[in-house]
Amino acid sequence: MRATQYEGNKTFTVVEREIEAPKEGEVRIKVAYVGVCGTDVHIYHGMMDKRVKMPETIGHEMSGIIDVVGAGVTGFSVGEKVVVRPLDDRLVQPSDKGFNHICAKLKFIGIDSPGAMQQYWNVPAFTLHKLKQETDLKLAALIEPLSVATHDVRMSGLVAGETAVVLGGGPIGLLVAMVAKEAGANVIVSEVNEKRIAKAKELGLNAVSPLKIDLVEYVREQTEGRLADVVFEVAGVQPALDVMCEVAGIRGRIVMVAIHGQKKEVDLFKFFWKELKLIGARVYEKEDYEKSIALITTNKLPFEDMITDVQPLSNIQKVFENIDNNPDGMKVLMDCTL
Repeated sequence: MRATQYEGNKTFTVVEREIEAPKEGEVRIKVAYVGVCGTDVHIYHGMMDKRVKMPETIGHEMSGIIDVVGAGVTGFSVGEKVVVRPLDDRLVQPSDKGFNHICAKLKFIGIDSPGAMQQYWNVPAFTLHKLKQETDLKLAALIEPLSVATHDVRMSGLVAGETAVVLGGGPIGLLVAMVAKEAGANVIVSEVNEKRIAKAKELGLNAVSPLKIDLVEYVREQTEGRLADVVFEVAGVQPALDVMCEVAGIRGRIVMVAIHGQKKEVDLFKFFWKELKLIGARVYEKEDYEKSIALITTNKLPFEDMITDVQPLSNIQKVFENIDNNPDGMKVLMDCTL
């Protein structure tokens, strides 16, 4: 079978491997599509070389079909369409308080262990979620990042009729905006990149540039002065941190979606003055996956428009080079059948 390997130094190779039988408790998946996410790009840039064991096959945003069911696995059959929730939480401890998805010894499959950018992939059966046979496998490769968005929106407590401001119009930001809108919110996306603003509008979202307007005043006008009920900080930059407290109304909830690797300045006075809440949101839980699967299966939202390009697995090096050259794109998929 064909498989890819990250070798370090911005280099991927394509190799031929023997197809391995699944171990006890595993299934073998014939991978259909794998999405390239921001974490994969960080790996490509060498930012996670201390964590990734090279040479390594990466990738975790995927869809596929069960090819072989290993010993001891029940409830799954050959030919079923599935996606993988790539969290290995087998080392959960009492101190994790039952929140397995963020347990202290969590391993992320596709980063800490081999991932999906290969034609056949053996994974623990407990990571699988079944899809309906009518589910489009290309769209199903969006279920993992969509589950980040459904988790973020669920954690926010957003209800219909509220106003949500999404700071950052990249792939996750737009998925958050789509899920929030589907939940009945009045959604405003703040983004500085004109191409991403255009994409947001193409998706039916209200998107504005904080470089061209006063975002706080715009939200104030849209809400009769109430400002935002929920703010999703997805951009991960200081200007977004600066404005998130300003754009949030009284008792607003701010959801921290972006990963901030270093300490940043935040206006804590605004938290006191307006009784704001700051909510951390990391990865997803089973119910978030099931919500995303339902959204993808019904396919009433413009998910197809989130897919920028589809390339064969053999083109992996070029795919990452193109992402560097075109940072405006949304979601690139690798076709693992080619």
